[in-house]
Amino acid sequence: MKYRVENLILAHIGVSFATLAAAAVLGAWQMTVRSGIDPPFATPETYFASVSAHGTIMGYVMPTLFTMGFGYFVAVTALDQPLPSMRLAWAGFWLAAVGTVAAIVPIVMGKATVLYTFYPPLTGSVFYYLGVLLIVVGSWAWVALMIWAMAIWKRDNPGRPVPLAMFGTVTNAYLWLWTTGGVAVEIIFQLIPASLGWTQMIDVGLARTLFAWTLHPIVYFWLLPAYIAFYTMAPQAAGAPLYSDVMGRLSFILLLLFSLPVGMHHLFMDPEHGTAFKFLQAMLTALVVLPTLLTIFTISASMEIAGRLRGGKGLFGWIAALPWDRPMVLATCLSFVLLGFGGFGGVVNMAYGMNAMIHNTSWVTAHFHLIFGGAVVIMYYAITYQIWPILLGREAADVRPLRLQLWLWFIGIIITTFPWHVLGLLGQPRRIATFDYANPAIAPWQPWVFVSMFGGYLMLASALLFVWNIATLYRARPVGDNRMHYAVAVYPPARLPNALNGFALWNWLVLFLMVVAYGYPLGQFFLMDVYPGLVHRVDIGS
Repeated sequence: MKYRVENLILAHIGVSFATLAAAAVLGAWQMTVRSGIDPPFATPETYFASVSAHGTIMGYVMPTLFTMGFGYFVAVTALDQPLPSMRLAWAGFWLAAVGTVAAIVPIVMGKATVLYTFYPPLTGSVFYYLGVLLIVVGSWAWVALMIWAMAIWKRDNPGRPVPLAMFGTVTNAYLWLWTTGGVAVEIIFQLIPASLGWTQMIDVGLARTLFAWTLHPIVYFWLLPAYIAFYTMAPQAAGAPLYSDVMGRLSFILLLLFSLPVGMHHLFMDPEHGTAFKFLQAMLTALVVLPTLLTIFTISASMEIAGRLRGGKGLFGWIAALPWDRPMVLATCLSFVLLGFGGFGGVVNMAYGMNAMIHNTSWVTAHFHLIFGGAVVIMYYAITYQIWPILLGREAADVRPLRLQLWLWFIGIIITTFPWHVLGLLGQPRRIATFDYANPAIAPWQPWVFVSMFGGYLMLASALLFVWNIATLYRARPVGDNRMHYAVAVYPPARLPNALNGFALWNWLVLFLMVVAYGYPLGQFFLMDVYPGLVHRVDIGS
């Protein structure tokens, strides 16, 4: 590559997928425990340590490091300029890496089995919270570099539209900066003092509200790299221009606006908040479907252009004409399917009446695994298959193992999550280590759990095959031209209004929406009498 950032990007994405492989092993083991089989090391303590490690990796570590690495790749390839500061970039990586170790070690030692959602008044080792905080702080270095890089490019290219891939990346940087505010405040001002014994009481309602601030927007931080690939990589891989550059910018902006003030729909069953604010955030949550619908339309139109350029005839003949042998094209289609199923589950979650039916059941687990483990991670795989050869200057000799790995992941996530939906409707609770299937009341659950366990092992096989596929690229043949090419719109914009080429207006609107959605729900804890809970510290067993 031109600007010699290969090692930085490889480090971020490599560590990201190394942790995913570990999380896949833990996930398959957990599903074995819940099936009624008694695998090695199966105790309630080890089960919840495993769940805490799996959730921390998949919630904070893996997507954060991947998004940082992918962002650095986009910044140097789309803008054709070096990063503003390699030292800051490496500092962010090492902070996140040290934070990962600091967070995982206490979990392995049984000192932080609080799940990735923390769940006060249960508190774990202070090193766990400091580790998560270091991951967040390390990611803020990435946020600063993305905003800085775009500012330099705009200064040097006055009036020109920021490349769409970079516009999406900076959208995600701002989204992440807003998103992490809630969890950072909770960790610094509530969880760390409680874990150190500085306070014996903790306001659980305030803690859950602060985490809700982060809990749902973080999903769109995970999703945005996939959306960037949909708009800027998938059409190029299919051999066609992007249907609309402006549609992509609008989708990114709408994700920024609508994904933040919605987290309280996770608190529908919590008594601390009134129905008016729950209704408000439910309505705001419904708006998140708009950028997804725009994306499905735009990318489907782009793929139709590709198929027709390749000779596709008739109403649907273009579909068969697409180059399905290319991993990015295949992954985009599979991701859309998973996004559809996962989105349907999300509509159920955001509806107050239906949420009451499936709250804290396996239905919720199925929903977020379909969205993140399915639609998002399969695109992370495809992105890596696209950029890893560019970083190494080598080319895969055979793409069939790559396609096999994507299909295994897709089939595995379907087999895993569909039974969870059924079990959720049957009332199976989340966060339970074992079930007594001898009880005739829950005996019908066990066959569904066995099916989902099989899906989990397919996903584990897929994750390990992915690691093998990436490793074999180091021995692949060198290529002469390893430049990155992003999709260009059918009608590339020569100039854009400031609102579609920057973020000043949108950040002010985000601030307004956050004040409307969270101003009173957070302020009430400081204005009225509250009833804090007694801290229970896992690390000392008290």
